[in-house]
Amino acid sequence: MHEIARAHAERASFLTIYIREAHPTDEWQMRSNETEGVCYPQPRTLDERLTIARDFVARHGYELPLAVDDMTDIADELYASWPERLYVIGTDGKVAYKGQTGPFGFEPDEVDAWLAQQPSGPPRRPAE
Repeated sequence: MHEIARAHAERASFLTIYIREAHPTDEWQMRSNETEGVCYPQPRTLDERLTIARDFVARHGYELPLAVDDMTDIADELYASWPERLYVIGTDGKVAYKGQTGPFGFEPDEVDAWLAQQPSGPPRRPAE
């Protein structure tokens, strides 16, 4: 996503929202998580969720802004985002693009192509 964000920095602001853990050790642990050393129980508190998000940013040098869903999972509920999903929100605040759920429907290249087809507008102010 970093490359896509850089390519479209003049027309779009990017934000990642970390929701609940997709493959926690106490629910549905994946062998790949064990291999990569990414093994967490499902967070029960916001502090636990923040710790995992910070670890992700540090491990991967993640440069995009990262927000963390609260423990009511409101972002996940509103955007049906589990385990992952891509959206583009228009300047009018409405959903302009809605990707399929991941992992099989998670298509960053599709978002890249969609953004490239949109008319250029004035430079966007980065998300705060």
